[in-house]
Amino acid sequence: MEETIVLVVGAGPAGLGIAACLSQKCIPYIVLEREDCCASLWKKRAYDRCHLHLAKEFCSFPLKPHAPEANKYMCKDDFIDYIDEYVEQFEITPRYYHSVESASFDENNGKWLVEARHTENNVTKLFVSSFLVVASGENGKGYIPDIPGLNDFKGDFMHSSEYKSGRQFRDKDVLVVGCGNSGMEISYDLSNSGANTSTVIRNPVHVVDREMVFVAMQLVKYLSLSTVDALVSFASKLKYGDLSKYGIFRPKEGPFFLKINKGRSPVIDVGTIAKIQSGDIKVLPGIERINKNKVVFKDKVELDFDAIIFATGFKSTACEWLKDYDYILKDDGFPKNRCPNHWKGKNKLYCAGLSRMGIQGATKDAIAITDDIEMVLGNPN
Repeated sequence: MEETIVLVVGAGPAGLGIAACLSQKCIPYIVLEREDCCASLWKKRAYDRCHLHLAKEFCSFPLKPHAPEANKYMCKDDFIDYIDEYVEQFEITPRYYHSVESASFDENNGKWLVEARHTENNVTKLFVSSFLVVASGENGKGYIPDIPGLNDFKGDFMHSSEYKSGRQFRDKDVLVVGCGNSGMEISYDLSNSGANTSTVIRNPVHVVDREMVFVAMQLVKYLSLSTVDALVSFASKLKYGDLSKYGIFRPKEGPFFLKINKGRSPVIDVGTIAKIQSGDIKVLPGIERINKNKVVFKDKVELDFDAIIFATGFKSTACEWLKDYDYILKDDGFPKNRCPNHWKGKNKLYCAGLSRMGIQGATKDAIAITDDIEMVLGNPN
């Protein structure tokens, strides 16, 4: 058994940010991480051409802004270097290979009891803490929908977290399922690499470019959300025209309204739309079923594919190990309370990085949580 004041589960951006803030306040803590490195989503599960979707000023961790000379939209390798510098600067030493199996609140002594299994030697250890922070993130495990016939598909299929580059798919017929930022960027990468690329776009989606988002995030400080949404939607229509003839429809709600209220991000175009408009990337409707190499779509069209890449998102895994998750989370692993009060639960339980607001949201959570812990420790009653 090992006891500490604060136990943090997860060494991604949220967990590292909390660790740095706690260190600055001289509050003892332990960070548990199931992987063999911090920020494993960036280091192990990001495709080669991945960049920050937002400008660097919206993607820094607490207490460490990005260097002025850093690229505005940092590439994966540069951002990983920033993370490693952060860990070194704040002397963060996560306990790697520690997979949390269960966490529950002991009413008798008012402590959290957390069992973690060391995945290398299979030894389970008990950690006891006054505060527990769920920082395991929104992207605990990749989600692939249950499509009839998928397990009998004769080609290759994978989740987008396994995708690295399009080089291995040159001259192959590849279907990308999912029209979020990852799906659209993977489609672009595949097409550039010589793959015959098709993408499934089932739901309405806003398409914007990086500069539209950058300007909008400045304007939202001074203008109403509805005004900013109207300006961004107008700019998008002006640049991209009517995308409905290509199978892409705009939602009725504005892009920032959807992001803040439903966690649905607009697609930040990196060149995919031009390839769709030129016919280099084909847009297809939803999938009905799979029959060996053939994919049958909702419009009854059947097409052969060599590979399918599912950019269909992730699921939070917190509810699988947090026994008392109803103190703070819903059944889907996301906070019960709406922003900005989502991060605090009962019995000194917190969650960070689950606001669907990216790195900026995780940073805000880390600061709010550590300030609250400091206040409770200073005034326990």
